[in-house]
Amino acid sequence: MYYTVIGLLALVLHCIINIEFLLPGNTSQLNSAMRRYKEFFCSVIVFYAADILWGSFTELKIIPLAYIAAMAFFMSMVWSVLKWTQFVIEYLKRNNRFTELLSYGAWAIFIFEILALMLNFILPVVFSYDDGEYHTYFGRLLTLIAQVVLYLFTTFYSMVEAHRQEDGIAKMNHASIGISGLIMAAFILFQVLMPNVPFYSMGCIIAGCIIHTFVVQGEKLYHTKELGSVKMVAYRDPLTGVKNKQAFQEMKADVDMRIDTLQLKDFGIIVFDVNGLKQVNDNLGHEEGDRYIISGCEVICKTFRHSAVYRIGGDEFVAILEGDDYLQRLDLLDQFDQMMEEHVREGGVVVSAGLDIFRAGRDGDFNSIFERADQRMYEKKKYLKSLKTDAAPATPA
Repeated sequence: MYYTVIGLLALVLHCIINIEFLLPGNTSQLNSAMRRYKEFFCSVIVFYAADILWGSFTELKIIPLAYIAAMAFFMSMVWSVLKWTQFVIEYLKRNNRFTELLSYGAWAIFIFEILALMLNFILPVVFSYDDGEYHTYFGRLLTLIAQVVLYLFTTFYSMVEAHRQEDGIAKMNHASIGISGLIMAAFILFQVLMPNVPFYSMGCIIAGCIIHTFVVQGEKLYHTKELGSVKMVAYRDPLTGVKNKQAFQEMKADVDMRIDTLQLKDFGIIVFDVNGLKQVNDNLGHEEGDRYIISGCEVICKTFRHSAVYRIGGDEFVAILEGDDYLQRLDLLDQFDQMMEEHVREGGVVVSAGLDIFRAGRDGDFNSIFERADQRMYEKKKYLKSLKTDAAPATPA
């Protein structure tokens, strides 16, 4: 009965570590290599089920059912080998003569086994039962030895590809595939010598754990990094490099949620507006206007260097003050305003700023704080214009 117990444990563990592949509707979210892995994973489930049934029926001496389970065992075994090979080829992304030979080899093993099992109904060439005892023949031996050779070739190929990789994670993933193939080859050899011990299932679960731990999880890591890179680009303003309006809208939604759930701590909002942009565009052109916007953004980021800065319009920016910038907000704003007054006198880029803070119990959403800060910004804008109303701002050198 230990044979069946080991098979059950292997099946349960195999499903637990690959639970995401059992969820409905996730196939469309997988890349081509992971879809091949899912096919391999499903084929191994079928193999475990056949192995468990074979062990149970053989132990109980229910020979007709044991015979059917043995047929299913061998068919699912070579099917899993085929799916394994297709996964390796797809994951390594190499279409050459060697991968063609691997594919032909896997198909040859699969077709040979199907033909051998068909012949086995007439003449025992793979296995038989004699007085309730299970016997194996040269057909089984040929299939297992062929699998050993195939797994060793995939090991060799994977290790060569691992050596070519420069990225450490990719090198480890390729080497993991090679090690898994080597483990399968070793356990199949044990199975050849001891047909009544479930070495094949043991090899499958050990190899499967290695593949899932390193390759599948590695693919998730790469996918997460790619999504992060795409999201970073999508949320970045291409002109200034700060966060854009889309990122601003998501931040607002998050702040509103935190206000509703009483999770929000102290923070402040500064609204900025670059003065005189229209004059620069009209008199010097839009390229110079873009440089003027960039200069204004640089001044904001240099002063409020620990705060998230968003460009929410052509000449409008918002900074969210938290941590040290929030604690020093009045000093920082005073420093910024003094700098702007100097820029008015000296002809530098001029940016108006208005600050307000979150008041717990009074502010029900982000906009209530933003509107107060925006009003203060317009007051500052009028003040700065009053300092020098007869001169257009000069462009930075």
